[in-house]
Amino acid sequence: MNEFFEYVQECFSAVGAVVIKSMMGGYLVYFNGKLIGDICGNELFLKSTPTSDKLLADSELRYPYEGSKTMMHVFDRFEDADLIAELLEGMYAELPEKKTKKAK
Repeated sequence: MNEFFEYVQECFSAVGAVVIKSMMGGYLVYFNGKLIGDICGNELFLKSTPTSDKLLADSELRYPYEGSKTMMHVFDRFEDADLIAELLEGMYAELPEKKTKKAK
């Protein structure tokens, strides 16, 4: 894991469990089991939810990777622990539960 991943994990882990998984050339970021965003290069992209749209209204919206269908917030305010806590807790409440795979 590189320094940026470790930094994201350290900043977000104060609020809950953070897992970063390699996926298709990028990395997926999970918070307490829910997918909240992607890491592409050395940038963190967070999903758009009512909470992230409100708290990150001044952040840049971009596609995290070529071919992405969804614009996401570019997050860069890692020093703001209160914002991170409010953001992650709000996003967690708004994002759907992980889909369970049906047995064949």
